[in-house]
Amino acid sequence: MIEALILGIVQGVTEFFPVSSTAHLILLPWFFKWDGDINTLTFDVALHAGTLLALVICFWKDWIEMLIHKRRLFFLIIIASIPAGVAGVLFNDVIEKSLRSPYIISISLIAIGIVMFLSEKMFKYRSIDNLNFFDAVVIGLSQAVALIPGVSRSGVTISAGLFRGLDRSSSARFSFLLSTPIIAGATLLHAKKIAAGAAHYDFDLFMAGFAVSAITGFAAIKFLMSFLKKYSLNTFVYYRFFLAAVIISGIWLKT
Repeated sequence: MIEALILGIVQGVTEFFPVSSTAHLILLPWFFKWDGDINTLTFDVALHAGTLLALVICFWKDWIEMLIHKRRLFFLIIIASIPAGVAGVLFNDVIEKSLRSPYIISISLIAIGIVMFLSEKMFKYRSIDNLNFFDAVVIGLSQAVALIPGVSRSGVTISAGLFRGLDRSSSARFSFLLSTPIIAGATLLHAKKIAAGAAHYDFDLFMAGFAVSAITGFAAIKFLMSFLKKYSLNTFVYYRFFLAAVIISGIWLKT
């Protein structure tokens, strides 16, 4: 149960901080040799369902406003969701089987960290209300890359928004709104696979992870939206480089 609570906290924070939640959920059990129900795809789905709830609670007013008054923004979110949705359906099994190694995670952490650092050099002047079709396509394509562990959905989509000239707050808000249908789709996709199986899991364990990831996810969103109004992404860039160094050291020690 303690391990489940720890992973719930980690998922809630890292799903929205640009440091890659998938990387952390893979690395913690690998590093500490945790096994059992918490080291399964089913438990990951429960954690992602918790962060999906956090998104809905944080942005339900935005979704209602989009459906009633800002339908153009709603349309752009749908457009931007298509690349990651298609990539997820086509390549999800390949990614799960072939791209979850610590080597790939460390490379992704460094590569996208450099992208995030460079994106902060861009001139940021546009708000989310000035988002156009090409912006949505570029940000949507970047989100598809986030299927690779270590990339970070929020990190790569916020960076894409900054490269397109969006101010930091608008880029973060669009990133979080865009993540809602993708996380929902991924949760449903994996839940369908799980439902087809006959495995027995500890329900209390999964509910604990779900609840903790929802609570910490809500806090992480609120914190990051406030943080990015004043500060750059560079703090998270340095953390990504540090984590990559820890992973590489861990690989070296285990060989």
